[in-house]
Amino acid sequence: MPFKRIFPAHRRQSTNLFVRCAFLALFLGVAPVAACAQDLIVFAAASLKDALDQNVVSFERDTGNKAAVSYAASSALAKQIENGAPADLFISADTDWMDYLAERKLINSVTRVNLLKNQLVLIAPAKNTIQVKIATNFPLAELLGGGRLAMADPRYVPAGKYGRAALQTLGVWDSVKNRIAPAENVRAALALVSRGEAPLGIVYRTDALADARVRIVGEFPPNTYPPIIYQAALTARSVHPEAANLLAFLSSAEGRAIFRKYGFQN
Repeated sequence: MPFKRIFPAHRRQSTNLFVRCAFLALFLGVAPVAACAQDLIVFAAASLKDALDQNVVSFERDTGNKAAVSYAASSALAKQIENGAPADLFISADTDWMDYLAERKLINSVTRVNLLKNQLVLIAPAKNTIQVKIATNFPLAELLGGGRLAMADPRYVPAGKYGRAALQTLGVWDSVKNRIAPAENVRAALALVSRGEAPLGIVYRTDALADARVRIVGEFPPNTYPPIIYQAALTARSVHPEAANLLAFLSSAEGRAIFRKYGFQN
């Protein structure tokens, strides 16, 4: 069954439209006119890119409405929203950054939903034929050789925090913590391995499946890190009439099927 609109479209108020357009131009890197032409703005975790891009295409086809997506680390996006970026919908790769905005009353908490789940894996360049049994005290430092471990910044970025938690649980964090190549988001960590700049990396399973230049060489036991839960919510500032419809589409059977095609669980 095709997605049906759940909220009627209506004319939004034009208050502060110029300011909104300027923000969109800044954060999306487009001209103000183009920014206003695509006024429904989504801020989403970088790991969602391929799957969410297809979802947006389907939403636009089914509804005739346009949406623009800005991808980055959930931490960076949450800070941008806190600083006034005009996002209508926020999709975080963990609950912590959604909590961060909720505590500051910057999301519409009534709309907050668990959208997706993911898994954590160890990757290497595709030409590397090693296979790693990830268990307590596995020899990660030795496997790195003279290289560094690519992962999203474990101080702030969800994928990095999950990775650090797993390595701590397994008792190997101390052996590699000074050999981390921290990336601004999980897709940047993926790129380091894909380009051969790092021998190993920790990413989400969906990221590994999205790049043929890497291969999964090990899977982290799910009991070694907190559940990877993507949450979505409308922002408190959003007045766009289609924002709730897009969130409903992403949660619909059609939207979830697209996410599953890219390896997400829901």
